[in-house]
Amino acid sequence: MYRRSAAAAVLLTAALMLTACSSGGEGKAGDGKADAAAASPKPPAASPEADPADAADTPAEPPAADAKPTGPVLPDAKLVPKTGSFTAPQKQYLSGRVPEKTDPAAVLQSGEEACQRVERTAKRDKDAAVGSLVAGEIPGAKDAITFLCPEQKPVLDAAAKGFPDGTKQSPAAGTYRALTQSTTCVWEAKGKDGAALASGPEAPLKPGDKIIAKIPAGTAQFVSNGCYAWIPA
Repeated sequence: MYRRSAAAAVLLTAALMLTACSSGGEGKAGDGKADAAAASPKPPAASPEADPADAADTPAEPPAADAKPTGPVLPDAKLVPKTGSFTAPQKQYLSGRVPEKTDPAAVLQSGEEACQRVERTAKRDKDAAVGSLVAGEIPGAKDAITFLCPEQKPVLDAAAKGFPDGTKQSPAAGTYRALTQSTTCVWEAKGKDGAALASGPEAPLKPGDKIIAKIPAGTAQFVSNGCYAWIPA
């Protein structure tokens, strides 16, 4: 009897141990699956589609300072800043230049920046300022100077008499000066038949040399390379 009871107890203990191991293994396996599920990245939420109404309310970009918009523009009566007021010259500059849904102040700022560039350059080197206008490196400078910084008119007037490096058709005869110190500047004046009437430089250039071109009467085409810009000497 005792032996049977002891044997039964041993069997019961073994069964309990097997049950415990089995339960623990299943728990660990379940935990591993839970951890893996938690660690796996969730798919990103779908991005909301853009509302066409929002796009319609988006302000238009201000045009380049030297270009007037081709679409509808703000009437002069609506050229009003969010704070303060525009001066008469500022209103003249902005007239016909501000697209609808564009802040007039943003357009005005582009013109003022053009004035600042001309002023800074002219203060350091007037020839450089003139050359930058002739070469078209400061967009919108003509209108900006005319209305917003008329004190720079001498620079604008000097630039109006010049022409940029490259090909100039039917140039006025005269003596011109290149606004560069490059020693690689070369030029040639051609007649209607394409024959060379004059060319230069006559001697190799050295740093600091003034580069002069004498364009004879009857020149049909003046071609230059590496000379930046030309103005009457």
